[in-house]
Amino acid sequence: MSLKRPIHIIGAGLAGSEAAWQIAEAGVPVVLHEMRPARTTPVHQTGDFAELVCSNSFRADDPETSAIGILHREMRRLDSLILAAADAHQVPAGGALAVDRTGFARFVTERLMACPAVEIVRDEIGGLPPRDWDEVIVATGPLTAPSLAAAIRTLTGEADLAFFDAIAPIVHRDTIDMAKAWMQSRYDRVGPAGDGADYLNCPLTRAQYEAFVDALLAAEKIEFKAFEGTPYFDGCLPIEVMAERGRETLRHGPMKPFGLTNPHAPGSKPYAVVQLRQDNRLGTLFNMVGFQTKLKYSEQVAVFRMIPGLELAEFARLGGLHRNSFLNSPKVLDVRLRLKADPRLRFAGQITGCEGYVESAAIGLLAGRFAAAARRGQPLAPPPPTTAIGALLHHITGGHILDAGRSFQPMNINFGLFPPLEIFEKRRGTDKAAAKKRALSARASADLEAWRAASMATAAE
Repeated sequence: MSLKRPIHIIGAGLAGSEAAWQIAEAGVPVVLHEMRPARTTPVHQTGDFAELVCSNSFRADDPETSAIGILHREMRRLDSLILAAADAHQVPAGGALAVDRTGFARFVTERLMACPAVEIVRDEIGGLPPRDWDEVIVATGPLTAPSLAAAIRTLTGEADLAFFDAIAPIVHRDTIDMAKAWMQSRYDRVGPAGDGADYLNCPLTRAQYEAFVDALLAAEKIEFKAFEGTPYFDGCLPIEVMAERGRETLRHGPMKPFGLTNPHAPGSKPYAVVQLRQDNRLGTLFNMVGFQTKLKYSEQVAVFRMIPGLELAEFARLGGLHRNSFLNSPKVLDVRLRLKADPRLRFAGQITGCEGYVESAAIGLLAGRFAAAARRGQPLAPPPPTTAIGALLHHITGGHILDAGRSFQPMNINFGLFPPLEIFEKRRGTDKAAAKKRALSARASADLEAWRAASMATAAE
């Protein structure tokens, strides 16, 4: 088959952008279709590729004891454009990898627009792609156009699956009262782009916490009756939904006070703490960690200004709510992310049922590599499930139990997706859980290198 025939990608989010980069790097032409800015969405603000619409964090960057950190390491080894952009635009965030969202998206956009193998087409694909597109990656994300979503449902015979995903507010740094707030990372952890004082902390006494929870529970919410019955993803619950699960839930979640010392009140411990994380390279914007919400805008301003230090806060962006859609992937996709009902179509990103920026990009990376290998007539074996990227792929395409009592749900990468170690000996004087994670990390590293070497050898044939 001629390498001159391009692979078409629908959607230039994190997954689509990563897929396009991987295909171009393999020497195969690609046409990247993106409807923005001609047609926008309820959550995007620009026409840039890989725009981050929720948090600016890619989460923990530690590859030894963090599953997401292992995925970071693997994507760097696989020449990920998304990780290169993140590394180039880091902002301080303790042990996390957080980015300046504007610079990050601009980096991805400019790199793809400058790539001679990538053709950019600003259009919307309505319905299924034309039949003469023999290799297509659908990376339309959680906000797939209704006409395309309807066509996919018809093709698969599957009912649409969806969950709500909420956005946290962003605050102007210079409107935060630093006579009450202070800078400190939890347990003073020092990350790759920080100094151990990367989070802005706002303390609450017990009385202030109780009043805050009361106001949160009483505040008016935005309701979408058309979406009633749609479950939330537990990793991204709105702050008010967490509060409804018990008055102490927030103190043991996003408002936990542990590992922090208030320099304004020596000798006393706050009852709860709200943390804000730097959102841009200039350090002028901070987002409220874990405060995704569906409160009405006026209620957000009133309730969040009850937090000490935020009484006069000005918001660059208030929280919001959008609907995420995803496939019943274990049933409808094969191990190379092809739609069983129409194998010319591959899927990538959140629409496949992965959750998180890095996870979405990782599935885009694999979809791109699978498509490029197929175009070159050199089928690529899936990465082993002992790697982070392989474990994620396995969850999406076959790791979920399909029966009448269980529904497929989105998943972040976590150690529960890795196959257990056949033999694990606890070493004297070491913590068993941490040692086990390090052992899983070491196995993943070795197995990724073996898969990478085998893939390169196949491509060279």
